[in-house]
Amino acid sequence: MKITDVLGCVCGAACLLLASTLIPFIGPFFSLLTPLPFLYYSARLGLYEGMKLAVVAICAIGVIAYIAGYTHITLLVLEFSIIGIGLSELFRKNLSLGNTIFLATLFMVLLGSGLLFIIGLSRNMGPIEMVLKYLGDHLSATIKTYEDANVGNQNALELKEYARVFMATISQIYPSLIIIGTGFALWLNVVIAKPLFKKRNLEYPDFVPMDRWQAPDNLVWGLIVAGFALFVSSGSIEFLAINTLIVILAIYLFHGLSIIVFFLNKYKVPSWIRLGIYFLIMVQQLFLAVLTFAGLFDQWVDFRKIHRRADSQST
Repeated sequence: MKITDVLGCVCGAACLLLASTLIPFIGPFFSLLTPLPFLYYSARLGLYEGMKLAVVAICAIGVIAYIAGYTHITLLVLEFSIIGIGLSELFRKNLSLGNTIFLATLFMVLLGSGLLFIIGLSRNMGPIEMVLKYLGDHLSATIKTYEDANVGNQNALELKEYARVFMATISQIYPSLIIIGTGFALWLNVVIAKPLFKKRNLEYPDFVPMDRWQAPDNLVWGLIVAGFALFVSSGSIEFLAINTLIVILAIYLFHGLSIIVFFLNKYKVPSWIRLGIYFLIMVQQLFLAVLTFAGLFDQWVDFRKIHRRADSQST
């Protein structure tokens, strides 16, 4: 482990965390990439050296965070470093893209829940209570800000009602939101790691191209079971069903996005048109629904003719 490696890892992680707080609007996007330096150096130096480097980086960033008065950053760096090292080990196993994201997401959710549990012990709260309390406190602070700005009584009452409905909804679907957000963050690190690894001549897993990725065929049974349970059950079964349904639909949404990317690549659509299409997908819920259904029915319709080519090659 060289001093340049230490400086590279510390500066990389610190800059990403700093950018997430200083840059408006897109700042939080950079925090999602904090595992990337740990992934890169662990893949380049090996597991043992990567772990030593992570310990040094955590201590260095922890000292800086303590001086700056942001002690909670140390816990974030600890979590991101473990995620980065875990991803590097999954890369070495050369699993499929789906299995890599699945195992990494499972590991990260368990890790995050464990850290929340440890923090909650000092506050006599469980992980679920902490998440909901955190959201509730932020909503209360937002409402108070509006009230201090002399917003009309009617608007203030409407805002409180929206906040109540929002918290009631979040309390039902927060597990699926956490899983989807975690999976997206890990997918983002895996995608951005590819050009970085290629540039540094590091071995990158032989994943299927993103525009040919597809959800497992058997996943449709999970969708059917979750949908059926949602309408015929109540209580904890209903809670589990609705969160399972949201996660599965999100997977099919990514399947639909891969179909769109396939045809954009096939017809060599210019970048400026692609950006317009991606923007419409983000702001228009109808497109999200269409892509989700496209991903769901692709195993039967085979929009990209992937199954047909596979069958013809096997014969």
